[in-house]
Amino acid sequence: MAHSPSKYGDFEGLRERAVALRRAGLSRRQIRDRLGVDNNDILNRLLEGEPPPQWTKRPNAKDDLRDRARELRLRGWTYDQIQVELGCSKSSISLWVRDLPKPDRKRGTEEASAIARRGWEARLHRHEEQRRHTKAMAEQAVGDLSDRELFLAGVVLYWAEGAKDKAHATQRRESLQFINSDPNVIRFYLRWLESLGVERERMRFRLSIHESADVTAAEAFWADLVAVDVSTFQRATLKKHNPRTLRKNVGDSYRGCLIIYTTRSAELYRRMEGAWYGIVGRAAQRPD
Repeated sequence: MAHSPSKYGDFEGLRERAVALRRAGLSRRQIRDRLGVDNNDILNRLLEGEPPPQWTKRPNAKDDLRDRARELRLRGWTYDQIQVELGCSKSSISLWVRDLPKPDRKRGTEEASAIARRGWEARLHRHEEQRRHTKAMAEQAVGDLSDRELFLAGVVLYWAEGAKDKAHATQRRESLQFINSDPNVIRFYLRWLESLGVERERMRFRLSIHESADVTAAEAFWADLVAVDVSTFQRATLKKHNPRTLRKNVGDSYRGCLIIYTTRSAELYRRMEGAWYGIVGRAAQRPD
């Protein structure tokens, strides 16, 4: 792909910015997007000599596990014993130690079952730790959100969960109306509305919940979360209970869904819908 002569004219200045972003912990993709550098050769030159941040590197924990597994095998440990000790799969252990001599087996059925059970529990624990680590690193990688990023994230959330105008409707329904049962989703949506300049006075709140639930307690929970007096809530929408249906959303943790309606929001709705189709259109474009 050909680039204009002036695009990378100030190479040294661009490199200083790229190095600063790298040392701040950004990945190649993040630096590319920040600086608008769509040429990999140029990006490589800009980041030459700068090591990647630790969070982008793949862990080499399996190398250590392999060495430890071989050490234990040479001491006469069985696959089950190594699995309990290291929390890794038998298939991995077999691959790592297949060239080493096999130890003599001197255990009964019950002992073997107990060892296998402990190995499975250790493996589950290890996998859970890996999941937590992956989630924590991904959360950390997000960093600060710009106003634009916040706006686009809110647009995608609204299009997935909010009420939308229907092309076949006889009357336009261009207003923001959002419903969700997840407190974190509600918090984010309120932050999005605030970033658009929507005052809390323009928001109307209503609970949607099964009639068999504790409506009063649920309204108190949501009113506290959105920081308004519960008396300002509109009359709750109660869902009829079907005794033939086995509901799983029961118990103290069930608080129904919160509906947030924004008054005088036709213009905001149009901005949101236009931005959504802008996202779809840009995502469909193939990179040069």
